[in-house]
Amino acid sequence: MPAKTMDELVSLCKRRGFIFQGSEIYGGMQGAYDYGPLGIELKNNLKAAWWRAMVYERDDVEGLDAAIIQNKHVYKYSGHEDTFTDPMVDCHECKSRMRADHMKDIKVCDNCGSTNVTEPRDFNLMFKTNVGPMVNEESYTYLRPETAQGIFTNFKNVVDSTSRTLPFGIAQIGKSFRNEITPRNFIFRVREFEQMELEFFCKPGEDEKWHDFWVSTRKQWWLDQGLSAENIEFEYVTGDDLAHYSKATVDILYRFPHGLEELEGVANRTDYDLGSHTKAQEEFGLSAKVKKNEHSTAKLAIRDLEANKWEVPFCIEPSAGLDRGLLAVMTEAYTEEELPNGTTRTVLKFKPHLAPIKVAIMPLKKNKPEIVALAKELKNKLQKLGLGRILYENTGNVGKGYRRHDEVGTPICVTVDFDSIEKEGAPVTVRDRDTMEQIVVPAAELPAYVVNYFINQD
Repeated sequence: MPAKTMDELVSLCKRRGFIFQGSEIYGGMQGAYDYGPLGIELKNNLKAAWWRAMVYERDDVEGLDAAIIQNKHVYKYSGHEDTFTDPMVDCHECKSRMRADHMKDIKVCDNCGSTNVTEPRDFNLMFKTNVGPMVNEESYTYLRPETAQGIFTNFKNVVDSTSRTLPFGIAQIGKSFRNEITPRNFIFRVREFEQMELEFFCKPGEDEKWHDFWVSTRKQWWLDQGLSAENIEFEYVTGDDLAHYSKATVDILYRFPHGLEELEGVANRTDYDLGSHTKAQEEFGLSAKVKKNEHSTAKLAIRDLEANKWEVPFCIEPSAGLDRGLLAVMTEAYTEEELPNGTTRTVLKFKPHLAPIKVAIMPLKKNKPEIVALAKELKNKLQKLGLGRILYENTGNVGKGYRRHDEVGTPICVTVDFDSIEKEGAPVTVRDRDTMEQIVVPAAELPAYVVNYFINQD
């Protein structure tokens, strides 16, 4: 059963080194978290799984890593300067600040019930910064609030360097920054986060087909990461909730401990983005309403060879929050089991490809040189397989080691004991995390066993 409360996850994350409060020794900072030794492994594994599915396993997607700091005109023409705001209400009594669109009544404070509140006011969510030695009105730009704009501004570069034709996509994973007024729910809503975004470009008229394709494809990918279908729902965004650039948006929702919330959005952005950033906009008969661009130096269009004309592609955008994804994966994996002897154990039942530690090698006696030497030899051999992190666990208490690795989600524990150094074939004991079953494998066959395990489990 997935974690029921956020407190369960927060406690486990700090205790086992997944996630820490940012700047904790100075009292912390709201909306800022640091990933510990196991957290960064889990995060990297989730990123690798996304990149593998989006780029390596497809023949129509290229990768990109654009700069975090970009020319301020990017955000002028993208619409962020004008629209990237949240309506906020301040309470004069309890000094709290709330998003107006989340309040039950914008005239009554949700925290203290006072009616002594301000009218809703727009707050820009972008972090403003200065570039260069002078601080003035001309030297400012922003930390990017999303990774997408770097993809759009590099559209021509990618097409020219790869000779791509429609349909094709550009994928990117990277940091984004939003000055959230009320960050909350652990790593669900924070000020510094990572996004996994794909901008998939297609011909106008084929956009609805591709939108449907990416909605179903992205849901299946989350299922492949271990999320259960009963905890996932679709929300079809309509009316005033639809972004100004969007023709259609489907939010993939997940049942987090704090409720059903957005995990990923799949938007049909039409030709708004490339149309906003292109020069000579009047030449392309854009369907989207865009601001006149007086600064762009490039035509962000592609030639339709059949129609013998240049056109600005439509764009389908699956955009997922990496931190939210990690929180969902941990929520789903969290399991408390009652054992036959009446005790309970906590297990993170990660899919093996996501597990922070793939295999733990444990010598039965940490002061027995022969056992220690064989354990280290096996650790080094498994590490060279390239599966991920292999941990040498030299605590001398195998039982406690099993429980600890259950709690951090290690799929396989290997124990090297006296039989391993005394019997022919150097047998070692392999324990499965989920079933707790143990089998004996000759040391020479252990690498092949481990490789087959990970291939078959995923």
